Order: sequence, then C-alpha cells, then structure tokens
Amino acid sequence: MPKLSIDGREVEVPAGVTVMQACQSIGIEIPHFCFHERLAIAGNCRMCLVEMQKSPKPIASCAMPAADGMVIFTDSPKAKAARHGVMEFLLINHPLDCPICDQGGECDLQDEAMAYGFDRGRYVDAKRAVSDKEFGPLIATHMTRCIHCTRCIRFLTDVAGVEELGATGRGEEMEIGTFVERALGSELSGNIIDLCPVGALTSKPYAFLARSWELGKTESIDVLDAVGSNIRLDARGQRVMRVLPRLNEEVNEEWISDKTRFAVDGLSRGRLDRPYVRRGERLYEVGWRDVLDLLAQRLKAVPGERIAAIAGDLCDAESIFALKELMKGLGAFDLDCRQDGAKLDARQRAGYLFNTSIAGIDKADLCLLIAANPRFEAPIINARLRKRFLAGGFRVGAIGAAFETTYPVENLGAGGEALALLAAGEHAWAKALRQAKNAMIVLGQRALARPDGAAVLAAAKRMAEDFALVREDWNGFNILHKAAARVGALDLGFVPPEGGRDVAAILEGCRRGAIEVLYLLGADEIETKDLGSAFVVYQGHHGDRGAERADVILPGAAYTEKDGTYVNTEGRVQRARRAVFPPGEAREDWAILRALSAALGAPLPFDTLSALRALMIEAHPRLEESECLEPAPWGAFGVEGALSPDPFAIPTEDFYSSDPISRASPTMAECRRVFGMGSPPARTGTHG
Repeated sequence: MPKLSIDGREVEVPAGVTVMQACQSIGIEIPHFCFHERLAIAGNCRMCLVEMQKSPKPIASCAMPAADGMVIFTDSPKAKAARHGVMEFLLINHPLDCPICDQGGECDLQDEAMAYGFDRGRYVDAKRAVSDKEFGPLIATHMTRCIHCTRCIRFLTDVAGVEELGATGRGEEMEIGTFVERALGSELSGNIIDLCPVGALTSKPYAFLARSWELGKTESIDVLDAVGSNIRLDARGQRVMRVLPRLNEEVNEEWISDKTRFAVDGLSRGRLDRPYVRRGERLYEVGWRDVLDLLAQRLKAVPGERIAAIAGDLCDAESIFALKELMKGLGAFDLDCRQDGAKLDARQRAGYLFNTSIAGIDKADLCLLIAANPRFEAPIINARLRKRFLAGGFRVGAIGAAFETTYPVENLGAGGEALALLAAGEHAWAKALRQAKNAMIVLGQRALARPDGAAVLAAAKRMAEDFALVREDWNGFNILHKAAARVGALDLGFVPPEGGRDVAAILEGCRRGAIEVLYLLGADEIETKDLGSAFVVYQGHHGDRGAERADVILPGAAYTEKDGTYVNTEGRVQRARRAVFPPGEAREDWAILRALSAALGAPLPFDTLSALRALMIEAHPRLEESECLEPAPWGAFGVEGALSPDPFAIPTEDFYSSDPISRASPTMAECRRVFGMGSPPARTGTHG
C-alpha cells in the first residue's frame, strides 16, 4: 500500500487509488467536473489540479495514481492559481442564464465558481453559441452551457451500453451530440441529467415547473418494477414534481430507469378520487357510507366459496394482508396475486426469489437467461449484468426468442426443447455450467406463465442442483420479477390453498357463474371484459383496466400517497413513505378495507397502520427487518413434467406501459410514440 504526504499529513491508501481519492479519504475536498467514481476516468476538465513536489506543473489528481513517496499540496498558491485559471476559462463562454436554468440551485458549476472562482471576469469578447440537440422526449438540451466533461458520453457507452453520444470537433469547436440526430435509445438515459454538472442536460417534462428549494423531499421506494430502486420524491403542495435516485450500493447504486423517473406525471392523470357505483351502463358518484353499506350487504348475501380476490402488482404488503384477513373473515379462500398466471410456489421462498441478490451479480462468472429480458423487465439489474461483463470473465447465454441486449449473449435455443436438453446435460452449454465457479440462472415470468410453467420451474431447479449452483456459499437460482407487490404477496401467502382457484380459474368461475363477487385490489393486468354476471369490486388509484368492468369503485392511494412495505425481487424488505396525500375522497387501501370490515359487522383488529403492521409482522416475522437479505432455505418446488417445445415469449413491448401509472403518463405515451411498441430500440450488442 503506497504512502504519500498530503498537505503535511502522512496517508496510506490501497494500491490503484488516485490522488483525488486519497485526498477525499482524509476529508480534503478536491473540486472536479469530469470525474465520477462509477465512470471511466477522462481527466479533461482539469478542475482537480493539485501541486506535486518536483513536478514542473500541477497534476490532474483524478487521473494520477497515488504512488509511494508522493508529496501533494492541495491548497498551495500554485494549486489555487491553477484552479482559478481553469474556472476562468470554463466561464469564458458559459451563458449568464442562471435565473432561467432548471439546474439553478443544484448546479456544480455554480458551487465551484463560488468556492474557487474570481468575483469578476476579464473577457469582453462575444461568447460562442452552440445549437441545441434533439435527444428525444425526455431530455432537454442547452448545449451552449456544456463544459465538455463527457460524463454523458461515458455513462451511455459504459453503463447503459448504448453508444449513441459522442464529441465532434476540437477545442472551442467541440460539440456533444448524437452522430445522427435521433432520440436516445436507452431505458436509463435520464441518469445523464443527474450526471451533468451544469444545465446542458435537463429534464424536458420537468422544464420550468419548479425550483429545487420549493420542493419537499421524501425518501421512498420505486414500485414500477420489482427491483425496489431507492428514490427521492420531490413534491410541491399536493403534486409530486419529480423523482430522483437515492444511493443504495446493494440495489440500484445511484441509477434509476426512465420509467421510474418520468412516469411521475401519470400520478395526477386518470385518477379515481371518489367512490362510484354502477347502475345500468353508467357509474354514479356516491358517498363512502353508502358505498360501504351497499358492498357489505352484497358480501353478506354471498357464501364465501363464491367470493374471490386478486391483488395487483403495485399493492403494498399491508393492504394485501388486510385483504387476506377480510376474505378469511368472509370464508373466501380463492385468492391470488399472480395476475400473469405464473406457476410460482409460495411454500418455498427460495423458489420465487432472486437468490443471488443484485449485488451478488458482481461475483458471478456465468449467467443463463431463460425467457428473461432484464433490459426491459429490470433495467437496473441489466446495468449490473453489463457492469459484470465489462469486468471480464463473464459469459451470458439465453434460451428464448432473440432480443436486443447491451452485452453479448449466446443464443442457446428458443423454447422448452433447448431447456430440456440443457437440464439433461446434453446441451453444449452444459459443460460451461459445470465448469463455472459461480453460475446463475435467471428465470423470467413469461416462462412460468405458460401452461407448462410448473415444469419449467422444476427443470430450472433440477439444473441448479445438478450443476452445483446451490451451495452453502452461493445460490445461483433466480426468479426475475416485474411486479413490485409479487414477492411480498407470496411471503404473505396470498395464493389459493390446495384445490383453490388461481387467477385463471377465478376468471373462468366468473364466466360460468361459480364466482358471484370478485374483489380486485389494484389488479389491472387481467382481462375483465368477459366476467359474466359477477359483481366486480375494484379498489385502486387509476381508472385503468380494472375499473372498466367494475360495479363498485373504491378510490385508493398511489405509492407516493401512503406509507407501505414492499419486498423486492431479491427478498429485500423496504419501506415506502408518503410524499403527498391522496386526491379528493381517495383513502389509503388498508383504511378502506378496515372500514369495509366494520360495515360488515366484523371489524379487523387494527385501527392504525402501525397496529396493522405489528399484526402483519407477528404473523410473518420476515417482514420486520428492512434492508436486510436473509438467505432462503432450499426445498422442493415446481412440478416435474414434459416441457412444451414452443418458443419462450420475451417481454419487449410493454416497458413504457406496464402499469396504470405509466399508461396514464403523457410522457410515457410520447415515448411509446417515438420508440414504437413501447420499448426503446437497442443499437448495440444484439442477442444472437
């Protein structure tokens, strides 16, 4: 470990650390623009200059490795003069438009100019002007402000894996842009807004709506996929204005997907803000007391075996637990949370988790994707896979239809026949699985939603055991979820008992008349047009697919409007927090269910969220510890059987319209229009 002197202090740092990182390790701040710890080093802004003994000129501390015997001065007159000079050059052409810049108040250039710049400028020549570039519906460009840090280029090339930005020209004539003008085709493109240290790249939907100091900030969890990305909700009044990422090294590092960031405008459109009751072909507004009394009368008149409930993909664990308790009191046990019909077994937790963990991808040396498209099902996990690929020594194979990727993927076959061969050890890739030190299997929901889904699950389990993917120090068996509520609902046992009806059987029962009352808790991903004469209750926050056929509508709260517990795809318990209140007469889902139970004359044993949560944790202790991963014991799951040779379907068409919030978002609608089929096209690393 090299030892060096920094401002008179002896410092010992790990090998490979830069001078800047060595300075930061002892609390010395080094100004910089181009450096970012998750991006390749560029060393082109020169703001991080420090003085090094025996060096004829200042050095760029971000690009200089710390070496034994170095003597560094970060606050010497020479270092200060160098930074002043760099700042003066940066401001030569920078426009004086801070009052109208959306980056105002959050701008690194403002902060650095205040700390390291002069109080006056010496240049009187005309400033240059650069034409703005068209990056699509999400990112607004003001390229005259650009200081050529190249963070955006390095992020899209290295992290997102979409080589669409570059620099043309040199010196003052250098410009950042796409080589052929078109929208950025990455599902992670919005992160370059956060990376930009000036106001050159800003959020187009958020433009001129608010200032950062006007906003209340709430730390929460994203629920638009099952990754559980840590986010910050910025709200003004009763409106969430924007969503930003929070740092969590174990989950999303500091990135979020474009859907997480930009679908926020869907929270204020198409909302259900008061109860409705259907009379004939029309829905009429009613009061809460009337609708609960009406619903209680209907439920009392129906035996429990003719009542069913389906929980949706965005529900918090507390509301799912409350609904299960309500149904239990009614004698109804036809419950399901698997709207897509996935043949997941709730009895064995290891059989429905991403057991390797998201951070564990960094230790893997081989990955097999089965009917999974991480790029559009879980962009943050896909970024981890690309990060592992760039580190070297990582192979990826895929069984399923071809799809666009951001890293090389070997096509091993299209359907069940290839999976059966691999499970039997007769496929050419079986040798690679056996020889890998830490191999992982990632099983997508489309494979499990087929009629032979249980057999696919069993085959994947058998592979994990036969190829030693499950050991005391490693579990390479992974289920890739898309629904934020799915793992929590499975933990709560919101599935039918032995002989009970799953989603498909519930819907068929409605058509045949065997189910008289169907309770939909935010369930918007099922076909509700043909439910026979069933009485449908929809409780949710958007007038989406679930509300189309509803006889009673109970307005609930979106994830930004309630405190709740979610469990992500790897089994990590996380808490979402309320940023604003629900609109109009809408109420939190657990409170609606509690009020309904009182109208039924059998009130549930809680009156507050904390009491409900305590009851839930008592029944399911694993939901108590947040942000902790607990390895699940390995056991029996799946059902052995023949695998259909039909190709596995790969989800690529619904990235921008996968949930009611995204479908209500004008920004997501514009993305669907621009990119087509709901998914941004990849232009590198084609699967095949």
